[in-house]
Amino acid sequence: MNATAGHERGPSAFTDAQRAGLDTSRADRNRTLAAIHRLEAALSAAAPGREASWRTDVADALAVLEAATGDEQRNAAEPDSLLSDIARTQPRLRNRVRGLRAAYQMLRDTTAALSAELTDSADDLDVDDFRRRLASLLTAVRHQWARESDLVYEAYFEAFHRDLEVDARRQK
Repeated sequence: MNATAGHERGPSAFTDAQRAGLDTSRADRNRTLAAIHRLEAALSAAAPGREASWRTDVADALAVLEAATGDEQRNAAEPDSLLSDIARTQPRLRNRVRGLRAAYQMLRDTTAALSAELTDSADDLDVDDFRRRLASLLTAVRHQWARESDLVYEAYFEAFHRDLEVDARRQK
């Protein structure tokens, strides 16, 4: 976030690398959001009398979510990611970056555990309880995004003393 000496634009705007990191983060989030919508649709389908079909649809959607959040986590951990840039250039925010990365791993672990439970449970899966736990997972993903957005906006404002949304509208 610190666009200081050595960058042509100076401290008034994102560098090209920072802009690319922001674009990657947005693309990851869009993929994950599409996976969430697919999972929500599968979860909301009727299960009684069609448990096998319901399980297959939910398992497939959960696998897509697992892949999307995996991509999101890997990209956020890259040395040229937006989170890495924040951690590198704004030491005061490093612990929050570490917290976000740890939360990504917890979300991935929870997703994997729920996927395994769905696959391993025979006919004794409590569909209502499973839906509730997956809804909690999806809420946690959205909360993660909110925490990350707060961090990015705070880092941007601290580095440039301007609001990110106002700058984004000006660039359009």
